[in-house]
Amino acid sequence: MTTSHWILGPGAIGRLLAHSLSPIAAVTLIGRRALTEQQWLATPEGEQRSQLLNTFTVAQLASEKHAPPAFVHITTKAMAAEAALEGIASVIPPSTPLVLWQNGYLAQPRITQAWTGPVLCATTTEGAYVTDDNGVVHAGRGATFIGDLHHQHGALSQSLAETLTQAGLATTAVADIRQRLWQKLAINAAINPLVALHGVRNGELSSQAYSGRVQEVVKEVAAIMQAEGIKPPKGRQDEAAWLVLVWQVVKNTAHNKASMLQDIEAKRPTERGAILRPLIESAQRHSLPYGVLQALDTDIATLENRYAPRH
Repeated sequence: MTTSHWILGPGAIGRLLAHSLSPIAAVTLIGRRALTEQQWLATPEGEQRSQLLNTFTVAQLASEKHAPPAFVHITTKAMAAEAALEGIASVIPPSTPLVLWQNGYLAQPRITQAWTGPVLCATTTEGAYVTDDNGVVHAGRGATFIGDLHHQHGALSQSLAETLTQAGLATTAVADIRQRLWQKLAINAAINPLVALHGVRNGELSSQAYSGRVQEVVKEVAAIMQAEGIKPPKGRQDEAAWLVLVWQVVKNTAHNKASMLQDIEAKRPTERGAILRPLIESAQRHSLPYGVLQALDTDIATLENRYAPRH
């Protein structure tokens, strides 16, 4: 029997998942508003592929009877994940496995604690961006890691990793997903807020104008990582090792426009709460300095308030 995957959130990662899984699984792409069934994917090799995707709105799901899915992938932004789940919770069994694809470390622990079924967390370096209502670009191939925060669902993680790899998204099941989520959080905190505030591509952070600020962020982040027991993927557990990692990512993604900058340009809320707040709260718990991180959070909030709707 074909495995059924519901994908909640038709953004870049959601649509990339839908395109990738559709040839080998039953896929339903769910959003707040209707999307056309014919969707286009541009591959990293420049090929254009058209695919008919099964698309539903949340309202349609609530008004019709559907067979329960094997997995629900939540691919919304971090701050929308809990509300998105609440919108479909009444139409899926409480034992349904969830897969969380959010940046940061905000939705993952909250949903893991609240949901009665298995909750898997994914972190990925697959590059993708949406072009319009029926197009997504797979900008670069990467690696995906999946696991759960309490080491209870190794077999389920392995099964899903094999399915995603078969679908063309290289995926590994891991026991240390919390480490990997915090590692990515550290990198995002050093890059995303600064490029969003200054309106630059990632690579420009290595210039004299911004490199000092990157080092200031990493200094605070490295101390927080040590307090949380999070080690860099390579090297010693110290500030220098984290700085090497950040500069490597800046180099590898030099031409990228970070998601937080895309949100600022599109006048959308950013994921600062998922990226900066967990670090600030950790610093407060461990009595560590966080003035640089707090200033970034305040500055991003100021930008968001300029275009927030007035009631």
